[in-house]
Amino acid sequence: MSGIRNPVYYPFLAGASVGPNRLVKIGAADQTVIPGAAAADVIVGVSAQSITTATGERVDVVMSGVYEVVAGGSVTRGAPICSDAAGAGVVSAPAAGTNNGIVGFALEAAASGDLFACFINPSVRQG
Repeated sequence: MSGIRNPVYYPFLAGASVGPNRLVKIGAADQTVIPGAAAADVIVGVSAQSITTATGERVDVVMSGVYEVVAGGSVTRGAPICSDAAGAGVVSAPAAGTNNGIVGFALEAAASGDLFACFINPSVRQG
């Protein structure tokens, strides 16, 4: 089953190199995104291109709907998803009083490196 359903895209410019199906956050300049690099990053969506985008090039970002995310570790179906150091999706498990920026919720289980369907609904989760 394809992990893409009713995505809503927004065009940004890459503020750094952005790989496909990676979680992204707002960059240093207006209208730019860069890959997520930590669980605490406020994630705005998922990169929607099929190849790595170089700095300054257009990158479409899925900001809602269902889209495929690359797994940075084992993902459990239904788990909230945040970013690892490479912008891959991992299960959010914030410590008490700590925030995680989540992109949404996994709709299927996955192993590291797999693509998995994720309901894209960016928010912040507190432990």
